Amino acid sequence: MSEVTATDLYEVTMALSYLREDMRAPATFSLFVRDLPPGRGFLVAAGLEPALDHLARFRVSRADVEEFANALRRPAADLEPLRGLRFDGEVRAVPEGRLVLAGEPLLEVTAPLPQAQLVETHLLSLLCHQTAVASKAARCVLAAAGCRLVDFSLRRTHGPGAGMQAARLCALVGFAGTSNVAAACRYGIPAAGTMAHSYVECFPSEERAFRAFARTHPGPVTFLVDTYDTGRGVATAARVFADLGLAGGCAIRLDSGDLGALARRARATLDAAGLADVRIIASGGLDEYGVDRLVREGAPIDAYAVGTKVGTAADAPYLDAAYKLVEYDGRPVMKLSSAKVTSPGPKQVFRKPGLDDVIGLANEEPPVGTEPLLRTVMRGGLRTGPPDTLSAARARFEADLAELPESARSIDGPIPPVASASTRLSALTSVVRHRIATRSEAAR
Repeated sequence: MSEVTATDLYEVTMALSYLREDMRAPATFSLFVRDLPPGRGFLVAAGLEPALDHLARFRVSRADVEEFANALRRPAADLEPLRGLRFDGEVRAVPEGRLVLAGEPLLEVTAPLPQAQLVETHLLSLLCHQTAVASKAARCVLAAAGCRLVDFSLRRTHGPGAGMQAARLCALVGFAGTSNVAAACRYGIPAAGTMAHSYVECFPSEERAFRAFARTHPGPVTFLVDTYDTGRGVATAARVFADLGLAGGCAIRLDSGDLGALARRARATLDAAGLADVRIIASGGLDEYGVDRLVREGAPIDAYAVGTKVGTAADAPYLDAAYKLVEYDGRPVMKLSSAKVTSPGPKQVFRKPGLDDVIGLANEEPPVGTEPLLRTVMRGGLRTGPPDTLSAARARFEADLAELPESARSIDGPIPPVASASTRLSALTSVVRHRIATRSEAAR
């Protein structure tokens, strides 16, 4: 399937109509999240890099035209005006890793109207999913309070592609590793993994399983200790570690039950055996809420493996995002639908320390002491610089996180900062609203 045809049908019908009506003037669309999901004090901008890759290779081929025609049950000749259409516009965007708030553009596209329209669905899909997952993972980082985190999400994500994205996004916000081998290789993320309960069940005893695993993997190993009785499993693991002279870098993994209580008992057993260097890893349905609880309880857990709930952003799996026209052929436009009002004109976000943000117009001078968030990342359909790196995105994330108000960092009931509108944006909104109202009155 071509990426070009991975779009909503109405993008095709609108783009074709624009071409037939010769409506090719520049249009600016703004992609933003209307409101943060419940339980979120911020979002982490993500998905820009794959979005730019998509735009750079976007071109409607003969095969795409035939697919469009089949979907519309029309002759391919009717869709021929779309053939050869490529993206040669400009993109201004918030770099990956920056924290963003409700109403702030993640990305703005300026291109001939048919192009800007036809890329809408794919851009929304890329940025919304990845921003949602990155934001969930970032909250796990806050909850972990310095403990190591590992991505275990691949087997539960909504397809392998989503699993690749999740591993990358977890690394972006500071996870130490991933169980996803392909992602580890592609993105240079440390690979991490242990064993499954089925491995232990294949042997006559836990001890035989642990010794066999250590023979195959003589370096630091992690034993899964809760297949049968967790207390006995920890004691067996301690005996094997001591017999084989293993300690530094080794660990046990707890995957079920009362993880806090089990970790305390396991720590006591390991310490009594002289294995203070053996770490405890916890897994099993964890996300920021479970990690936060364990950290607050003082559970002696050194690392957390999180998967299902983070890779799917389980408690907030979608964003109330929109890709709305804000200017066409030099004319600012806005939408006045109830509860879905937009503001006109290309935007910029001006940030003061503490995420005290002002949403203004793109051609405004930055207020004193502010930093513009959106950068020009594509011009003429080409990137303005080399692809971004995970390390650069992570550095931006860490810098913004350090500025995040304490009320927005809370795991339970965070209070997100609210961006204000600049004087110029407010004035333009009033002018455009009045123009629309006047035009509507005249049409009656």
